[in-house]
Amino acid sequence: MDKSENIVVVDNSPFIAGFVLQDVTLPNGIVLRVAVGGKGAPLVLLHGHPQNHVTWRKIAPTLAKNFTVILPDLRGYGDSDKPAGDEIHRNYSKKVMAQDIALLMDVLGFEKFAFVGHDRGGRVGHRLALDYPERVNRCVFIDIAPTATMYAMTEKTFATQYFWWFFLIQPAPLPETMIGFDPKLFLYKHLDGQLKTPGATEPAIRAEYLRCYSNPAMLHAVCEDYRAAATIDLEDDANDSELRISCPLQLLWGEKGTVGQLYDVIHTWQDKADNVQGMALPCGHSPHEEIPDKMLDALLPFLNA
Repeated sequence: MDKSENIVVVDNSPFIAGFVLQDVTLPNGIVLRVAVGGKGAPLVLLHGHPQNHVTWRKIAPTLAKNFTVILPDLRGYGDSDKPAGDEIHRNYSKKVMAQDIALLMDVLGFEKFAFVGHDRGGRVGHRLALDYPERVNRCVFIDIAPTATMYAMTEKTFATQYFWWFFLIQPAPLPETMIGFDPKLFLYKHLDGQLKTPGATEPAIRAEYLRCYSNPAMLHAVCEDYRAAATIDLEDDANDSELRISCPLQLLWGEKGTVGQLYDVIHTWQDKADNVQGMALPCGHSPHEEIPDKMLDALLPFLNA
């Protein structure tokens, strides 16, 4: 099949000027909602929980001046497909979610690309860089330490501030049912706790996040994402413990957030990657939403190097 037949243009993005929404059918049958804009070398930006691709709205138009910017919704999130979970949570493993991104770039016609991932998107990026080293030429991870490291170093402060790491992994349907009773309460409390810059998420964007988060299929997918992180992802990482990220890796984190306060972020990645650099930024968990200009000042020199 002609790859162009796998791409359906949906509409212009209502949130990101100059970007077009597409539904892209992957060879594995999954359909990802993707916003695409700009011209130049390909650059993938992958969101985290509980957002979708709209999280990049403040920096994507600037990046699009020099890059073809590709903003997928992760499987399970936003308007992408939401397959059912499975017994070992493989459908939401970072290995499978990383394969989605590699397949997406195949369909879009890009062999090599740069990658920026926030939160869950960064964890998918970690696996992407390990499994497809010949394709990822540069990586940026935002406000994460390695998953295995964070679980291994769990103590009271982390367990309290990141309680959802332990709540969402409980067997279905407990967390799905509890969140589904009032998804707005859970979502908005989560955003307000993670972001340390008042007003960083505009009312229309909060409503967009809530539209997606109110879908029971997304709530199940979110829980499966975290269940995978606590099980099959750890097994995959242990099985590939000798692998390292070979491309240049930039780490950016919020100095006001839990990750920045609890971990020496660069140190946590030095045994995972060959070429690591990074810096703290004056914000909480989401610099691209909280301080977009400072985020771009840190990001662009690395991407353009």
